[in-house]
Amino acid sequence: MKKIIIINGPNLNLLGVRETSIYGNESFENYLGKLQTNYSSAKIDYFQSNIEGELIDKIQEAGFTYDGIILNAAAYTHTSVGIADAIAAIKSPVIEVHISNIYKREKIRHNSLISKNVEGIICGFGLKSYELALKTLI
Repeated sequence: MKKIIIINGPNLNLLGVRETSIYGNESFENYLGKLQTNYSSAKIDYFQSNIEGELIDKIQEAGFTYDGIILNAAAYTHTSVGIADAIAAIKSPVIEVHISNIYKREKIRHNSLISKNVEGIICGFGLKSYELALKTLI
């Protein structure tokens, strides 16, 4: 059984209520339950934090024991050298995901500091971006 962890960054705890025109109206916890049911052949864990250091700690912790990491670093995608360095330091493959198409948004969101250290990037498919990443890792 593959062991996968989804790590979500800042403000993603507000999915379903924040900027629903961009992020949709479903909570991540609800969506996660569907993933866990539909992909019961994999163990899918979840972690979310608004704090950069906690995300780095979780990447380091999971990066040697999980078969893959699905990471939506959210706003830290565009600002965190620390998260990029944490990804470079681990063994587990990481797939960067974004709910929205970051290239259709503000210019600051077009640059990802973490992309050079991940296996691939999936963006713009709403919450389905996570499922596409999961299928890739399984």
